Amino acid sequence: MARQTGSKETALITNEELEDDLGSKEERAESRLNEQDGPGNNEEAETGEPESDEQRAGEDTQKQDQTVTKLQPVSANKPRKKKKKRKNKRTAAGETPEDDDLEDIDSILEKMEDSSGLSYETKSGVIADSRPLLYVEHRNLNPETELKRYFGARAVLGDQRPRQRQRPYIRSTWLTAPKNTWPRYSKTGIAMRLLETRRGVQHFTFEHHREYQQVQFRFLDAVESLDPNNIVLLLQMNPYHVDSLLQLSEVCRMQEDQEMARDLVERALYSLECAFHPVFSLTSGTCRLDYRRPENRAFYLSLFKHTIFLEKRGCPRTALEFCKLILSLDPENDPLCVLLLIDLLSLRAREYAFLTRMFQEWEGHRNLSQLPNFAFSVPLAYFLLSQQEELSEAELSQARERAAHLLQHALIMFPSVLMPLLDHCSVQPDSRVASHSFFGLQAQISQPPALNQLVSLYVGRTHSLWKDPAIMAWLETNVHEVLQRVDTSEPVVEEFAQKRKVRYQSAPRNISRHVILSELKEATAALPLEVTSQPVMGFDPLPPLDSITSYTRPERMTHPSNESTLSLFFRSLLPNFTLQGEVRQDGAEEAGAGQDLNQGVNRLMAAMRDMLANIQFQDPPRDENPDGDADWD
Repeated sequence: MARQTGSKETALITNEELEDDLGSKEERAESRLNEQDGPGNNEEAETGEPESDEQRAGEDTQKQDQTVTKLQPVSANKPRKKKKKRKNKRTAAGETPEDDDLEDIDSILEKMEDSSGLSYETKSGVIADSRPLLYVEHRNLNPETELKRYFGARAVLGDQRPRQRQRPYIRSTWLTAPKNTWPRYSKTGIAMRLLETRRGVQHFTFEHHREYQQVQFRFLDAVESLDPNNIVLLLQMNPYHVDSLLQLSEVCRMQEDQEMARDLVERALYSLECAFHPVFSLTSGTCRLDYRRPENRAFYLSLFKHTIFLEKRGCPRTALEFCKLILSLDPENDPLCVLLLIDLLSLRAREYAFLTRMFQEWEGHRNLSQLPNFAFSVPLAYFLLSQQEELSEAELSQARERAAHLLQHALIMFPSVLMPLLDHCSVQPDSRVASHSFFGLQAQISQPPALNQLVSLYVGRTHSLWKDPAIMAWLETNVHEVLQRVDTSEPVVEEFAQKRKVRYQSAPRNISRHVILSELKEATAALPLEVTSQPVMGFDPLPPLDSITSYTRPERMTHPSNESTLSLFFRSLLPNFTLQGEVRQDGAEEAGAGQDLNQGVNRLMAAMRDMLANIQFQDPPRDENPDGDADWD
């Protein structure tokens, strides 16, 4: 009888009752136990007897054991299979199953990042204090993730996924997605090595093998030839040479071929990421690369150029994530000075909480308020936070007060920003502001050249963010407050004036490097003569003066003392021309010297004939009747 009673009770238990009694954690534990125990436990389920309510409340362990034994036969019933079929039908009724797969992948990535303990985001969207400031999320490094939020997965991807599945040899990466038009990747001769670990921070460096060094030497020769075709020929033989890709990208950008320039930078990033050390992490924020080593500069420049292209493409959130990555590689020195760019990307991505948090945490040891971009962008972020309805009234009032206080300090510290900003916004100031000497022309003329660079850079980049009527009205109110404080001669006005005179005497090298890479005419025009007078290469602009070189370029073996007068003359016309008979290896026979010399002369004469054939002389204008005589006829 006990056996029959137990079998009846197990038959009366339905799927709905089990789902109500069991939690999600118990189901996962029970499914694991069922998989391990197998079908041999069915006899225990059949022989189990019913227990009273008091026994169930007093013995939790027995309850879990009985629940496990009862769950296995029920899981094999037909109603459970029908429920799965209904889910499949619901998926099949959707528009595109691949879009659901993409959403599932994003949700899996979010769960993985949440389980790591490094990334945590509250329901209100406020960044938790437990996550590091420069923490990088993998899913935010993909611009398609941001574009899908704007336009949807179908509009962004289209039919790309099936075509990508046809290329199984492509290595998946985080920084960029390889394209079908790229050459097949093979080892380039770049590797990454872990130098040391100090205080939980890992220091890495890229290394060039001997084969890559030889390609690098040929690349430097191609750059000195001033002919981009030589770089193209080098890339045909070495399609993933990083410096050649960066230099050719700069050439394409100058020729207004933005699509090709962006593609070359992405290919350089892909080549560098394939050489990462297994321990190197993009997200931890504890991996460092020394910019003083020439092998590491290509990675910095590739990331920076890719960030600029992402911002132009309309992906500010992805560009902000790359900017955080660049800053995390060397936050103390900041060799590319991305602090001058991160505020703009934060405002355009509407990451106001990140910008205000960065200002609060770094102001004490980095003096971010002494940079015009942070001095004006942080109060703008507070003002935009005060316009959000989801915050409480106390938080809104606090944000408005904080925004007004910081903006007035910025206007007192950098009065030369106001007039150029209003001019770029096509706003005419009122008579009181226009006639006051504090914001007049004298404020712009008297500022140091280094400060002029920073002001021109900020105004040229972010003036579009100030065109909103509400922001302009808020700016006007605080400008009048500042004029009142200036007229009353508050001590802070004179204090900030002394700071402007002492500081900003000369711009550091990383700021000049950033201005060169920014491609803004207003900022590049303010560069000092010592920067503009030296040649600037796209693959290594303004290298550090204390560079750490691991290998050097060998000098060319030339013998100028044996050159004839004719050879010296042609070398002055064509500096890259060298006779093949002039450069010889040790132990070479001189039997073919005359033949090599004749071939060199023939090449030179052919080049000279081509040059002379292209020279065209313009005939002077002729007067048909210079003497004014009549025709002979």
